[in-house]
Amino acid sequence: MKIVVAYKWAANPQDAEVGPDGTVDWSRAKGAVSEYDPVAFELARTLADTCGGEVVGVTVGAASIDSPLARKSALSRGLDSLVMVADDALRGADGTRIAAVLAGAVHAIGDVDVILAGESSVDVGDRQVAMTLAAQLGWAGLNAVRAVTVDGASLVVEREVTGGVETVVADGPVVLAATADAALPRVPGMKEILGAAKKPTQVLDLAALDVPAPVDTIAPVSTARPDTGNRQGVMLDAADLPAAAAQLTAALRQSGVL
Repeated sequence: MKIVVAYKWAANPQDAEVGPDGTVDWSRAKGAVSEYDPVAFELARTLADTCGGEVVGVTVGAASIDSPLARKSALSRGLDSLVMVADDALRGADGTRIAAVLAGAVHAIGDVDVILAGESSVDVGDRQVAMTLAAQLGWAGLNAVRAVTVDGASLVVEREVTGGVETVVADGPVVLAATADAALPRVPGMKEILGAAKKPTQVLDLAALDVPAPVDTIAPVSTARPDTGNRQGVMLDAADLPAAAAQLTAALRQSGVL
């Protein structure tokens, strides 16, 4: 079984600066594996160890994603190899464009059985790339995945749905977007980090991939801070818990919650 982990090398939001008008300055933000993606790495490695499969990491983005740090950060998380599409033409690309390039990379890899991804990206958070990738490939796509196991030649997938958990059997290639708590990601140790330098990495040429030309039909027109609502700003002193509880109850009654 060949398993692909589609992940993003993204700017760390903790390093971002937000202006008064809501614009976000990423110029000082350092790159890292998007914090939702280590779960996909862990699920893929566990799945491969169970069935004797191979795990290939795939990421696309601007030329800056191809650095020794970026390579080691991904390859130390249980990957057997890494495929990258690093081109400044992808700087600021939207989710649809990213999914199209990922699909081109998957076609270049060939014979892929399953693609795992995190539920979102930490920098954009539009939650659309995994399912758009499935559509680009013509594969089945399942989000909100919390567990995946092998049963013969099939995958058994548990996913969260309204009111409970749905179990699905996938007999063909499938794209799975995992929930943030689907697995406990391992923390790479010195052995994994040193071993990452010996693992193969292939950088694909964007122009050589079978990817449709981008169509710019959507453009942001404004940005703004989230609406925080009408907060009353009531502060409670927790030093006296009974008094704090009474204050909280009184405040909730006054606001009409109770």
